Amino acid sequence: MPNFAANLSFLYTELPFLDRFEAAAKDGFKAVEFLFPYSYDSQDIAVRLKTNDLKQVLFNLPPAGVDASSIEQAWVNGMRGIACLPERESEFAQGLDLALRYADVLQCKQLHMMAGIVPAATSTASAQQTYIQNAKYAGQQAAALGINILIEPINMRDMPGYFLNRQEHAHALLQAIDQPNVKVQMDLYHCQIMEGDVLQPLQQYLPTGKVAHIQIANTPDRHEPKINNVQNGEINYAAAFDLIDSLGYTGWIGCEYKPRLQGELTGESSATSMGLDWFKPYR
Repeated sequence: MPNFAANLSFLYTELPFLDRFEAAAKDGFKAVEFLFPYSYDSQDIAVRLKTNDLKQVLFNLPPAGVDASSIEQAWVNGMRGIACLPERESEFAQGLDLALRYADVLQCKQLHMMAGIVPAATSTASAQQTYIQNAKYAGQQAAALGINILIEPINMRDMPGYFLNRQEHAHALLQAIDQPNVKVQMDLYHCQIMEGDVLQPLQQYLPTGKVAHIQIANTPDRHEPKINNVQNGEINYAAAFDLIDSLGYTGWIGCEYKPRLQGELTGESSATSMGLDWFKPYR
């Protein structure tokens, strides 16, 4: 049976961030993930996790910046990571240190290292060299806390110019990085857009043991997963989940999608909860 984590940056956005933990638990989720925690005190988040009996399974390193204010502003300004950006290694290291401190408090064992958008003046070779160097460093620093550093291919439609786009590239990078706790985060939404036929890369890469986290959303609109003929979209997630189970994957599957009804409901109804019919067979 797949293990699902609610992504609180995408789900329950009708509620203030710290109230989303309770909403996810009430809907049957046992774990959560989100993009960034840095605007909130780590102890406040830890209390919400404990109160609602939730496990924190993933969040991102800063997209840039070294404190709550600069991190938030960097995201608003379009920064999507600095791991591949030459001459920003010191800033990367400071952001990593902050993320590891949050992860320690939240007992979170996986961090996503965003690659970044390659500047026009930076060569692919230089970006890759910088990325490998930063990933090695991140893996070494995280190992002492028993934490995995994850790298994720992201599609070029949603994030033009992003350094890492395809599963094959990610797994080749793992060989160059050569750190056992640096692994791949496979988002099936991004994979479908870039490569199609997501069952094939699942069959190819899950048996390697190098995929430590999976995320889901349907294409093309990034809405709820399609289960057989329920919901629209290109991916039949019933088949995908069956395959994931059959391949022995026991990690978490992050629900990083935009509820179809988001913004259309008023009152106490939750757009997220109203769209969870797909989840009923897996609770």
